[in-house]
Amino acid sequence: MNIIRNNIIPFQGFRAINLFGLLFVRKGARINPVLLNHEAIHTRQMVEMLFVFFYLWYGVEWLIHLIRFKDAHLAYRRISFEREAYAHQADMRYLNKRKLFSFFDYIG
Repeated sequence: MNIIRNNIIPFQGFRAINLFGLLFVRKGARINPVLLNHEAIHTRQMVEMLFVFFYLWYGVEWLIHLIRFKDAHLAYRRISFEREAYAHQADMRYLNKRKLFSFFDYIG
């Protein structure tokens, strides 16, 4: 995974953001293998959703959860892509055994 360190992306208060398989990391932010694996899971999700559909689905799901829970952080944590990535971020072999569209198991 390509890592780009800078002071602009992500916004202050965030460590990293994965955009189209590029990991933008805030200068001075610490990254570790668990974070890298979390973002690698997202990259796999993006590829199987052809990138554009990943971002559309992500945004729609976040809006649905925001309306439902009225809490931006909770809405973020309920997104199926995030639920899958958080559930398996410590398993460094997860991507070797992950089935296509596994995030479907985390919808709800």
